[in-house]
Amino acid sequence: MSPVGSSPTSMRILRDALPFAVPSLLLAAVLWWIGYAWVGAAFLLLAAFVCFFFRDPERIPPQDERAILSPADGKIIQVTGGPDGTRLSIFLSVFDVHVNRAPVSGRIEECEHRTGRFHLAFDERASLENEQLRLKIGDVRFALIAGLVARRIIPWKKLGDEVRAGDRIALIRFGSRVDLWLPFAAQIRVKQGDRVKAGVSILAWRGEPT
Repeated sequence: MSPVGSSPTSMRILRDALPFAVPSLLLAAVLWWIGYAWVGAAFLLLAAFVCFFFRDPERIPPQDERAILSPADGKIIQVTGGPDGTRLSIFLSVFDVHVNRAPVSGRIEECEHRTGRFHLAFDERASLENEQLRLKIGDVRFALIAGLVARRIIPWKKLGDEVRAGDRIALIRFGSRVDLWLPFAAQIRVKQGDRVKAGVSILAWRGEPT
């Protein structure tokens, strides 16, 4: 079986960083040149943070079709039961990787963008009222939710596309939240407070793992 996890030699920076990083680097150079080195250093640090935020590490997902993987990096802030199954909520801070991945393999059966507000991502109102992209793959539904800072969700897949568990599917710019609804039969293996990684961490099993 292939190893599971991140490949530290396969880190890349998304092109989405360029509109933010390049102006900061140019300002840093100009300010440094005209003698405002300390201000230039601040813009240099800003450019470095932008590149850090838009990092996209390679991930090696578990090779088990019963595994339901985390669609996002971050912290589990809520695990609740409801009429539609168990809902897991993951909070992504600005320090987490913001590349979202498919939790399971299959065809994207639903892909709906909803306009909305921009409550703080850990606010419960964010799940219902915030700007979000709702998707469904097989029996797993999930929503990529923009937060107070995150103002744009960039989808890389569309309705009808076939994906494998762990495939990159979207990017949420800056702090955000991902809600995931699991079928009733799923065996949950995470709890509130746990940290998870997209495409790597197993949130639940369909049935008991061997």
